[in-house]
Amino acid sequence: MGSCHDQIFSHKSGKEIKWCIFSLALLLPMLLRPVSSQIWDGIIVTQADFQVLQAFKQELIDTKGFLRSWNDSGYGACSGGWAGIKCAQGQVIVIQLPWKGLGGRITEHIGQLQALRKLSLHDNLIGGQIPKSLGLLPDLRGLQLFNNMFTGSIPPSIGFCPVLQTIDFSNNSLTGSIPASLVNSTKLYRLNLSFNLISGSIPSSFIQSTSLIFLSLEHNNLSGPILDSTVHASKLQELSLDGNSLNGSLPIVFLTSLRNLSRLSLRENRFIGQIPDSIGNISTLTQLDLSYNSFTGSIPSSLGDLPKLVSFNVSYNNLSGPVPIRLSEKFNSSSFLGNIQLCGYSDSSPCLPPVNPAPPEKSKSGRKKLSLKNIILIAAGALLVVLISVCCVLLCCLLRKRSAGSKDRGGAAAAVEKGTAAEASGESGSAGADTGGKLVHFDGPLGFTADDLLCATAEIMGKSTYGTVYRATLEDGNQVAVKRLREKITKGQKEFETEVNSLGTIRHPNLLSLRAYYLGPKGEKLLVFDYMQKGSLATFFHARSPDKPVDWPTRMNIAKTTARGLMHLHTQANIIHGNLTSSNVLLDQNVNAKISDYGISKLMTAAANSNVIATAAALGYRAPELSKLKKANTKSDVYSLGVIMLELLTGRSPGEAMDGVDLPRWVASRVKEEWTNEVFDLELMKDAGTIGDELLNSLKLALHCVDPSPVARPEVQQVLQQLEEIRPEVGSSGGDVDLVPVVTSD
Repeated sequence: MGSCHDQIFSHKSGKEIKWCIFSLALLLPMLLRPVSSQIWDGIIVTQADFQVLQAFKQELIDTKGFLRSWNDSGYGACSGGWAGIKCAQGQVIVIQLPWKGLGGRITEHIGQLQALRKLSLHDNLIGGQIPKSLGLLPDLRGLQLFNNMFTGSIPPSIGFCPVLQTIDFSNNSLTGSIPASLVNSTKLYRLNLSFNLISGSIPSSFIQSTSLIFLSLEHNNLSGPILDSTVHASKLQELSLDGNSLNGSLPIVFLTSLRNLSRLSLRENRFIGQIPDSIGNISTLTQLDLSYNSFTGSIPSSLGDLPKLVSFNVSYNNLSGPVPIRLSEKFNSSSFLGNIQLCGYSDSSPCLPPVNPAPPEKSKSGRKKLSLKNIILIAAGALLVVLISVCCVLLCCLLRKRSAGSKDRGGAAAAVEKGTAAEASGESGSAGADTGGKLVHFDGPLGFTADDLLCATAEIMGKSTYGTVYRATLEDGNQVAVKRLREKITKGQKEFETEVNSLGTIRHPNLLSLRAYYLGPKGEKLLVFDYMQKGSLATFFHARSPDKPVDWPTRMNIAKTTARGLMHLHTQANIIHGNLTSSNVLLDQNVNAKISDYGISKLMTAAANSNVIATAAALGYRAPELSKLKKANTKSDVYSLGVIMLELLTGRSPGEAMDGVDLPRWVASRVKEEWTNEVFDLELMKDAGTIGDELLNSLKLALHCVDPSPVARPEVQQVLQQLEEIRPEVGSSGGDVDLVPVVTSD
């Protein structure tokens, strides 16, 4: 239908002409004031579309009054006056009403909106069947109906929309089978039918699609095998089939075609047979979950060669044999549990050597060749000798410590001082302190000497640009975290001591306390911190077992306590962190955050700090402006905090590229396209009905923190205030303590 001018001067019915004259009369006051062309194109909504919108509203239940703006005679529909409506040339092209609490159902008349491009009604309470008439829309590109109460089967007609790009019907109560025609559109690249009651098999047309990038069918009642047919799905990047009853073996042809796959999740099905070695050829794979199936045989060694694999789980199958070394080194035991015959993935599941019952062979010279058993016994004997030697060394350390500690002066500081005097007089003293090593204590529940520290058993926890972190277990069983700094990148001793003594006075419940430091006789520098048994947020969050979800209150508490620690650094300690990542946010027993590595840059050379900024970029936490400025500030720290918040909301690691972009840009693009359920972690979406507003508000805040423009970002004080407003009952603030270091020297 053209403009009213065209209608009046053409052979139209009197009813239509009266409609246009009446509409123009209503519109005249609006014409007298300027209106942005981006909001309104100057043409009133067509009568046909107006009538459809009225029918659409009539079938909905609007308990919160979001559609009260739809009460005029239509002149406001295309002028921006009607909530959720966008037009072009007087025709409705977008209906976008998510998170509005709408009930009722969608009218079949919606198929008469011939210009409609996008229908977004996700996160409402709309029920009934999905209209068959949607298949009549020639320009329909996006259908976002997830998180509603739709029932019945999926209309096959929807597959006949020629330019359809995205379909998201997840988190409803849809039944029946999946129409094979659903992927008829050669433009369709995102299809999500997860968390429904759909049954039957996966249509072969899905596997053969040349356009699909994202396919999620998880948590339905699907059954049958994945057909090993001609496959062209080379564009597929994410495939999730969790929580169904799919069976049979994995077809090799199917897997070899998935050259761009980054996520493959087949958890909780009934797959059998061996894990195909060809999975190891998918070099783009970052996440692989085959747990809770009936796979047999060994784990292909090729899986250990996948360069980007960050998440891996084959637990609770019937696998056997040794775990490939590269996989056991990279992933903890939770990735392999429930496979009785699997070995080599932890100290409690060693692989036993094979038994060789054959008699020893004789060589041509008449001498017996050593059997494998004899070789193992010889090796074990040699290892025993080495262990005894190590024990002797440790015993010497223990005896020397006790000798130093049995003098007339008590306390850790006094013991170290006596060690220095003993060294000066040629007597037994503190280990490794013969040229003037120095131990400096601040405060804390643990008292220890230099001998205690240097003779403690140590286990490497991680390495970074600054140095190596160890978990040290003292003789009394107490544990501390020790960071050994790389000697060539630290400042000179005088400047180093000035800065480290300042750091040792900083105390806050959400900052990891520096308890002591040690300067060795040969230039070594050790920093001693409290040991956090729950480890880092990165490990706690990404390396956990799939059956150990992290709920929303816990995630919000981590975000808030991290913000509190960062606020203290900015406002009280006058310190810019510069390298805030989930790896240096540690967690205490109550899952409260304790920021570590703050102020370390003050102990290092400028060159070392530049390397750290570059490393942060690779991990996905660095603010974009640091690529040029090379100097962190409060706004770049807030950017890193925003990335951590997105990490908590999405469940994704920032170092994992999604669709070729980093986590902030990926989330922003999904929010813009109304793919909210693909942004939030599925663990959180299960409770979306009660925490939906908190999730949405937290997402908005996180995106504010990672705004590309530093000026647009809030300060950390504002971030904490808004987090408190979103969920005020979580967490509590703590006070500050000023301390004076106690210096002891050897």
